[in-house]
Amino acid sequence: MSKNITQLAAPVDVKDAFGRPLHDLRISVIDRCNYRCPYCMPAEIYGESYKFLSRKHWLTAGEIKRIASLFIQLGVAKVRITGGEPLLRKDIVEIVSSLSDLPGLDLALTSNGSLLASHAKDLKKAGLKRITISLDSLDESVFSEMSGRKGEVSRVLQGIEAAQSVGLTPIKINVVIQKGKNDHTVLDLIDQFRGSDTIVRFIEYMDVGTLNGWRLDEVVSSASLVEQISARWPLKPVEPNYLGEVANRYIFEDGKGEVGFISSVSEPFCGDCHRARISADGTIYTCLFAKDGISIREQLRAGASDSDLIGFLQGIWRNRKDRYSEQRRENNEIRKTENSRVEMYRMGG
Repeated sequence: MSKNITQLAAPVDVKDAFGRPLHDLRISVIDRCNYRCPYCMPAEIYGESYKFLSRKHWLTAGEIKRIASLFIQLGVAKVRITGGEPLLRKDIVEIVSSLSDLPGLDLALTSNGSLLASHAKDLKKAGLKRITISLDSLDESVFSEMSGRKGEVSRVLQGIEAAQSVGLTPIKINVVIQKGKNDHTVLDLIDQFRGSDTIVRFIEYMDVGTLNGWRLDEVVSSASLVEQISARWPLKPVEPNYLGEVANRYIFEDGKGEVGFISSVSEPFCGDCHRARISADGTIYTCLFAKDGISIREQLRAGASDSDLIGFLQGIWRNRKDRYSEQRRENNEIRKTENSRVEMYRMGG
């Protein structure tokens, strides 16, 4: 492994074809999950016999650290560990610990929370700074349906409590809203977490991949949610925390916290998207709605130098022209010609 890994060079200013810099990296460490959420990994497709990646194809903790160090040299300041469900990796604490050694890195993790109660303390000790938890409803029957009958609200809440107790705060709760499924439980989620150090963020149902049966008429717009919530607890919009923040932020006028809205369908933010994604097998994607990616794993394992790999990554980013969500809005429908987009669980959402 290169000695550059702990003494990083000054970041190179790399921009894509539309002038967008590279700031954020999402690393999926596993393609498996213990849930079967219909919008991500529908059970009728990903059943007992489904062939996920062989473990030998997963990036190792050392490879993940090296890749992250290379991206940092291209301007990345934030790394988020994703999956699948990342806590299913037996070496997840080792992965977090190795990444936390990289200087100046804002390190976060996204989880469904079901295994968090037993991991929170070790993750915090290993250097994890923040955590985001997926929780689509507090209603047990609704949550069961939206997790493919695999999840229990109580276990997720226990995980949230454990994260709070060790200081993995502020916690963010991601909620994917689908019309007719969980849109009637929005206020319950706000009521549960308002006034705490937990920020609920509502995400418009997106057409990631091609297997989740996405329909535009199942999307609940962020604007309608803002109106619904404001009718009970008045909201006031506030500025983003940083350039390219994907969630539109609102604070409660009574001072009891904030709520966020991620509006990829109704208000695409392609122009400010500064993210790259890497799958568990080392495939690099430059858009959540990508049709394909480019692998870095073989070059890593063949002994490529840091200099060669940085040049390789620069080329990928400089050729980036993705703006799928804007094009979807322009066409007002899912584009039928793009029927081979990568599934969410592969690239980590």
